[in-house]
Amino acid sequence: MNPIPAHVAIIMDGNGRWAVQRGLPRIDGHGAGVETCDRIVTESSAMGIRYLTLYAFSDENWSRPVEEISALMDLLGQYLVRKTPKMIANRIRFETIGEIDRLPPSVQSTLQATKDATAAGTGMTLIMALSYGARSEICRAVSRLLAEGAREATQETIGARLDTAAYPDPDLLIRTSGEYRISNFLLWQAAYTELYFTETLWPDFSPSELRAAVEVYRKRERRFGGVR
Repeated sequence: MNPIPAHVAIIMDGNGRWAVQRGLPRIDGHGAGVETCDRIVTESSAMGIRYLTLYAFSDENWSRPVEEISALMDLLGQYLVRKTPKMIANRIRFETIGEIDRLPPSVQSTLQATKDATAAGTGMTLIMALSYGARSEICRAVSRLLAEGAREATQETIGARLDTAAYPDPDLLIRTSGEYRISNFLLWQAAYTELYFTETLWPDFSPSELRAAVEVYRKRERRFGGVR
């Protein structure tokens, strides 16, 4: 069997549908999703996962209604303020990927405060993808190369300029809510990532289902283009 994945990435999908099914405003679904996020972060850390990347807000999410975006930013800020002490206690280091400078200044300030407060963490690294799109990330990496005067690009030189340059590629990518696509998430990094899809909406995704996904991963044969 494969060992526990070092890096798990999750597309946290289905908050809005969860709320609609219950006759609730969509933002209530996002609030429920925040609580699920806390449980999954805690479980991932306890399982020995070294890196957990959560797709929290995509490039495309900027097209949502202004009221929903504002509520999402408020939820993000509140989550970080409330959970930073828990991250410190669990030795979790907090980081981000994406175009953070597009976020409201108050959110940027809270993000930086959480990074600073958890910088000494030696346990799991929690990475939030915010205002993130993989195509944009690759374009920004190539633009950095060009600005540096590079005459050619290689996998190594592009990879070193991606937002995720400091982290290993994900071993396992989970998507909730029954959608079977990766939606512009870690396109470069997921070249040989094992994919796991579940019908469960994100607010209902439990630590036990995370463990089940990891067990499925552990039983898969990873050949990376080679032979057994």
